[in-house]
Amino acid sequence: MSLAQIPIAMPSWRDLLEILIVAAVLYKVLKFLAGTRALQILFGVLTLGAIYVAAFLLKLSMIAYLLGVIFTYGAFAALVVFQPELRYALARLGQTRPFAFFGGRAASVVAEQVSEAVERLSRNATGAIIAVERDVALEEYLDSGTRLQASLSADLVATIFSPYSPLHDGAIVVRGDQIIGAGCILPLTQHAPLSKTLGTRHRAALGLSEETDAIVFVVSEETSAVSVAQRAILEQGLTPERVRELLATPAPKA
Repeated sequence: MSLAQIPIAMPSWRDLLEILIVAAVLYKVLKFLAGTRALQILFGVLTLGAIYVAAFLLKLSMIAYLLGVIFTYGAFAALVVFQPELRYALARLGQTRPFAFFGGRAASVVAEQVSEAVERLSRNATGAIIAVERDVALEEYLDSGTRLQASLSADLVATIFSPYSPLHDGAIVVRGDQIIGAGCILPLTQHAPLSKTLGTRHRAALGLSEETDAIVFVVSEETSAVSVAQRAILEQGLTPERVRELLATPAPKA
């Protein structure tokens, strides 16, 4: 039989549509998991799956049986392990179109409240670091501080960073229009700071911006200057208008 005689099934438009939808969903899932511990866990699950297939083909019955038991109850374990990511994914779904009609004011609220907060903190020479989450989840950094679920407001941010507050030493994490963590410890950059006047807060902001796509605002306690770290780049001397502009601009792609 020649190649010309081999029957080839032509996909219909429904098949092509399904392929595109599945590809888009997989891309979104991988993009969502990128930079999180969930991606490492997913790779671990895939490794176990490869071991199971190898054990099945090599007829290693005991290993195949044990892995089969693990996979049987693995769905329930995944709900527990991925609980923060699942909750975050559902929240992000509610922020996308067509659901954005119901929550379209969130971005403007965040820009206004954050700009007002950093202006007030700068005026009072109060040190602060505010990490605004973008596409990469900051869930893993919440464990180093105190988890919150509070509406973002300039008054609350100023209260948290008050020198008498037990949470003023770390960073706050903002997701949407909610403060989800305070007193959080961020990773320090391993690169030399641009200036000797830059302290631990600036190094932490740069460190987080190197590992995620978060936009991190810093108020210097020594100089009262406002800076921002994004994509491993530090911009200094921000005005409230510039803060609002940054939060209204989509995150740059790597």
